[in-house]
Amino acid sequence: MKSQRSAILRFTRVGPFANVVFNLVLLILSLLCVIPFILVLSISLSAEETIQTYGYRLIPKVVSLDGYVYLWKQASIMINAFGMSVVVTASGTVLGLLFCASMGYVLYRREFILNRFYVWVVFIPMVFSGGMVASYFVMTQVLWLRNSPLALILPLCVSSFNIIICRTFFRTTIPDSVVESAMIDGAGHWTIFFRIVMPLSLPVLATIGLFMSFNYWNDWFTSLLYIDNPMFYTLSAYLNKILENITYITSNTQLLGGSQAELLARLPRESARMAIVVVTVLPIVCTYPFFQRYFISGLTVGAIKG
Repeated sequence: MKSQRSAILRFTRVGPFANVVFNLVLLILSLLCVIPFILVLSISLSAEETIQTYGYRLIPKVVSLDGYVYLWKQASIMINAFGMSVVVTASGTVLGLLFCASMGYVLYRREFILNRFYVWVVFIPMVFSGGMVASYFVMTQVLWLRNSPLALILPLCVSSFNIIICRTFFRTTIPDSVVESAMIDGAGHWTIFFRIVMPLSLPVLATIGLFMSFNYWNDWFTSLLYIDNPMFYTLSAYLNKILENITYITSNTQLLGGSQAELLARLPRESARMAIVVVTVLPIVCTYPFFQRYFISGLTVGAIKG
């Protein structure tokens, strides 16, 4: 046994040269992820005149907060949009996890009579979509959810891909003997799902929840389709409106008068664009470390004795 263990350790040992190569590769990949965000942050803190003269720079030539001041002047509307984004992201992620995990649990139980049928019901929409026109008709003419917060939540709530991931995780991680033991003790499916399956599925729930929160937070296209009331704009949708306004003014300078042209010259166009990116990305980046510790597997090790 000891010789076998030493042979495994010798086989998996990483040499000094390979260790250096791996660290360099990981360092390069890390820089490729971090440098673009640093560049965006640097541009958002640069004066508009220096951007026009020297272009994009990793270190600002002249530090200026004009881009953030431009956004701060619309703080009251942005605070409302930020609150709407938080509500939509939190409620949509919770509902999405509940729906996807419950459907994944149904498909996980092999004794379910309609198991094969529902597998195809879930799989087909993952390959073929009804299209945007059909979705728009259902949301506006059947469910009557236009200008409603539910229109921002329901379209992204359930994903066939997430359901398949949950089903696969349940089948490969949660032993049938654990569920059968609970059934022998008199537990029903709801008790098994909420008190056994969900606590043992934190890794997959955290991973899916993180991706869902990204989708909800960064989604602006759903607001473009279903929301006309500015009170229901999410942060991404409202910042996209600001970006569209800046782009429109910039591309139609010949239609402006003298005073308006002077106003355009003082408008922090590039720095405001990058400030919008920073304001949108920063909150979701700050939440990532709280999910990271759940990205582990093997929580059912030791759940069965003998």
